[in-house]
Amino acid sequence: MKYRVLGLLSVVLLHSGLTLAQTGKAGKPDTDKNGTRHKTPAANEAPAVTPKQDIVIIPSWLPPDNPVQPAATVVTNVLDTKLDVRFDWAKQWLLGTATLTLRPHFYPQNQVVLDAKGFEVKSVRLLVNGKEKNLTYAYDKQKLTITLDRSYPRTEAYQVRISYVAKPNELPASGSAAITSNKGLYFINPLGTDKNKPRQIWTQGETEANSAWFPTIDKPNQRMTQEIALTVEDKFRTMSNGLLISSRKNADGTRTDVWKQALPAAPYLTMLAVGEFAVVSDTWRGKSVEYFVDPPYSTTAKAVFGHTPEMLEFFSTKLGVEFPWEKYAQVAVHDFVSGAMENTTASTFQDKITQFTPRELLDITYEPESVVAHELFHQWFGDYVTSESWSNLPLNEAFADYSEFLWAEHKYGPAEAALVQQKALMAYLEESQTKREPLIRYHYADREDMFDRHSYSKGGRVLHMLRQYVGDEAFFASLNRYLTRNKLSSVEIAELRLAFEEVTGEDLMWFFDQWFLKRGHPELQITHSYAGNQVALRVRQVQDSTFSPIYQLPVTVTTWVNNQPVNHRITVTKADQTFALPVSQRPALVKFDATGQLLAEIEEERSTEELLYQFYHAQNFLQKYEAITLLRGKTMELPVSAMLRNALSDDFWAVRQTAVEALRRYKGSEGTAIRKDLQKVAANDPKTQVRAAAINSLASFQNEDYGQLYTAALTDSSYAVASAAVNALAKAPTVTSLKEITALQETKNAALIDAVSNYFALNGTADQYEWFLRRSNDVRNEALYQFLQNFATLMLRMPPVERDKGIARLETIARSYPNQYARLGAYKGLSMLVPSSPNVKLTLQDIRSREKDKNLATIYTMLQ
Repeated sequence: MKYRVLGLLSVVLLHSGLTLAQTGKAGKPDTDKNGTRHKTPAANEAPAVTPKQDIVIIPSWLPPDNPVQPAATVVTNVLDTKLDVRFDWAKQWLLGTATLTLRPHFYPQNQVVLDAKGFEVKSVRLLVNGKEKNLTYAYDKQKLTITLDRSYPRTEAYQVRISYVAKPNELPASGSAAITSNKGLYFINPLGTDKNKPRQIWTQGETEANSAWFPTIDKPNQRMTQEIALTVEDKFRTMSNGLLISSRKNADGTRTDVWKQALPAAPYLTMLAVGEFAVVSDTWRGKSVEYFVDPPYSTTAKAVFGHTPEMLEFFSTKLGVEFPWEKYAQVAVHDFVSGAMENTTASTFQDKITQFTPRELLDITYEPESVVAHELFHQWFGDYVTSESWSNLPLNEAFADYSEFLWAEHKYGPAEAALVQQKALMAYLEESQTKREPLIRYHYADREDMFDRHSYSKGGRVLHMLRQYVGDEAFFASLNRYLTRNKLSSVEIAELRLAFEEVTGEDLMWFFDQWFLKRGHPELQITHSYAGNQVALRVRQVQDSTFSPIYQLPVTVTTWVNNQPVNHRITVTKADQTFALPVSQRPALVKFDATGQLLAEIEEERSTEELLYQFYHAQNFLQKYEAITLLRGKTMELPVSAMLRNALSDDFWAVRQTAVEALRRYKGSEGTAIRKDLQKVAANDPKTQVRAAAINSLASFQNEDYGQLYTAALTDSSYAVASAAVNALAKAPTVTSLKEITALQETKNAALIDAVSNYFALNGTADQYEWFLRRSNDVRNEALYQFLQNFATLMLRMPPVERDKGIARLETIARSYPNQYARLGAYKGLSMLVPSSPNVKLTLQDIRSREKDKNLATIYTMLQ
């Protein structure tokens, strides 16, 4: 599925407090220093004649009991879908005819039930020998139940033709953190009234939303070939799955493009896109590779998508399975309801994560490429082989997530790959504080719940551990077996395990059981001591074993003696275990999981000297990052500050950035030297993110004047650096800074708009009040979130009588703006005004009561 853009609206609904599942009286939770809760005896024991009873304290991260969610029963197979569609832009309707080729799966059938959401059904006919025969049907706006003319056996296919009108905007509003809407079909700026946005039509099918624009059996364990005829105004370009097999101009000024996909894929992977796109062409092994973007971005499209042919070659070679589809297109669209989506042969992307000006590209690190790799890898894992149910979603998403690591490792080396791994691990661990689920979960409340950091980030890290355990050759041989054996079919987790077992010859149930089928992760406490030419390494698993397993953990421990590392391979199998590691003398460092492969929370006992040694002798980025992070509280010690100054010139930019951030508010004896170092980094580091971080760190030093440096940075080639300078000047404005920043106020860059609005919020006047009103009409979507709160901050300094227009603007956005981030920003802005504008409180109550988005409604309640 789609590449998730994580942010404010990926809020997980939490249980409030603790739940007690008890057979006796409640006792006080026993919590260790890590916050892990254990079984606790009851506070008051029952009389001696009654058996002693335990109280089980349920952790806050344990989800509620949810219903079992089996794979959909396959009664009828959709073999082929032919669509003939045109559009009513004014009404935002699709006018369609669908011809479906169907066949009973096993048992004879005299009816078929199709998913068809919110249609106006015109007719349903059976096609027999070139003739059409009316069929009777029942329709409840969700399911279309068609009575066939007779009973059909599984050996006989039949065709039905359905004439219909799809009205997606009339469906009840619904969405999730991963996919903010499930209308299926979207008209963007349909009447052309928004001059800042093109007219477009696009679809988003996952999970089961394509049945909002064509009738089908909308389940992931279906598979069909398809042909789609799109009739549009001649000025528009179209895109759909497969190849464009014909295009004809019509007498009414329209054009009909016919797209055909010959290999079968799940219905949720069907797509279409219509718009005035610029098309940038590429090729790979004779197959078409195209990038559809807004015309102004045609010159930078290859900077974002241009590695696609190389990725196709790398993944095809690595997997031993050539990219199987007819072509590969990538389409950037406006207001997309997720990050990106892996439609077969034609992935769709948010415009904001794939369309950049040349100046904006200077601040781009790896993310656009990671999204491109993610969706491309889905063409194998998710499209070619598809999870049979949403319960098995990690069979799609874990692989796509891991592809980001694989591509970074191949293209940019181990440091960039380790950074990808670290970010994903942190994303999962953050979510695990409030939610812990098995990766493969057959119990959930809503299928959208599967699209979380477990399925993505945890899943990718689990695959990395599997790769480290079996070795590269076996890992990719196993993936080849999995893909070739299960091609063009749907699978569950057992198929993946069997592929690995057949290649390696090892029973891997222990691995798949603890990592895919059980919740949680190891929480480890590591200590060591030295005596008699050996290190005694103690490993304790302190996770709550009531709800998580005691893990089997093959892991590498490295001992450093005379500046030489020696790797020791151990396997942890118990809750408390001590290992004897032979050494010739006391080691300078003992490093558990030196390669950083484990998905775990690890507390490892090391002295300051050992951490310093670790930094200077680190074998990878993760070890350097860990050393800097753990020593941040000791920056006043000279050896630590010397280490951080050394890190400012490290070869890898993320190490330099981490060191810069660790030096914020430094108060040690090297203050003058360190501030000079930071000034040099701010002016000269080749990486824009590091220069920006250095400015942010300099701004943390109070009573220091860096106005000249900040002013110079306003004209930096990087938006990130200029934005950091504006934010720094907001805290310490100069005599001329208001004039200089006013010169930037018409920027279209989201980061710089955010910074300028922050400056005006803290230092602006009535002139900037009018600027906020005007720019609130063209600042878009997520960029409005902080912008509107900054607007409210400025309004607090305006006389109450002057605030009416601003309050009205915030209210309008909070009530009706399509983007949830913008609505939330407006709501929070209004909340800031309540103390001085009491009438706003009633407005907020009304907004809360009318909000239909469940995520926002929950956040509003939390903000009361």
